[in-house]
Amino acid sequence: MRLTSWNLLHGLAIPPDEKIDRVALLASEIALLACDVIGLQEVDLNLERSGSRNQVADVAATLGAKYWAFAPSVMGSPDEKWQKPSSNEVRVVTQASEKLAPGYGIGLVSKIPVVSWHRLELKESPIGMPMTWPVDGKMKRFYVHDHPRSAIGAVLENGWLVINTHLSFVPFFNFFQLMKIKKWANKLPVKDKAKIVIMGDLNIPFGIFVRGINWNSLASQKTFPSPMPRVQIDYFLSQKVASEDVAHIPSTHRGMSDHLSLTVEVN
Repeated sequence: MRLTSWNLLHGLAIPPDEKIDRVALLASEIALLACDVIGLQEVDLNLERSGSRNQVADVAATLGAKYWAFAPSVMGSPDEKWQKPSSNEVRVVTQASEKLAPGYGIGLVSKIPVVSWHRLELKESPIGMPMTWPVDGKMKRFYVHDHPRSAIGAVLENGWLVINTHLSFVPFFNFFQLMKIKKWANKLPVKDKAKIVIMGDLNIPFGIFVRGINWNSLASQKTFPSPMPRVQIDYFLSQKVASEDVAHIPSTHRGMSDHLSLTVEVN
């Protein structure tokens, strides 16, 4: 089973290029991965900035996958005014959902049949951080407030539980979010604990803290920033599978996102 984790940066080209067809770029990038399951971070649903597309469904169509789900972190665009998902919002949008309100968050796509979907709510950090990113071709610095986070899990027909998340960028706060996900993973309906994988953009550049005592990191690769990666903040974690029992497929930057994709094959 080939697994990929990728922060898509909503399909934005890096370096930025307004002339690029972003829908075509996303399709070409995903097709090259040829994965069975992909966890997506920073994806849009019906937002104008990404062409009002359902990006998770687009990825599923490219892979020929029947099963997908989107978990909105915020309603609206994170670049503009947004709000937390209300109690009336669909927290796990799937191919069977009828309400497709514009939002931004994470997603999972699987070629392997999904038995059940699960979502864990993660509160936002009470403080933000100064961050720098390109605007109109120049690097600009902003104070960024955090937003609510979540983890989405899929119990697959083959017995595996795959969990995807995108943690806070605030140091230490993201570590406690990860601890919560690890505890949650062991409570979900999967019989074999060796078949649990947590993937995602964890925003933690220290592997020793990511692994902790009982978890293994399945792939070692610097993933950020994509043109000249300096740190690894994207991971695959397992309690039972060892890194030597996993085939890591290295990736390179081909034009999209500020993160490199991370791909492994497990038996």
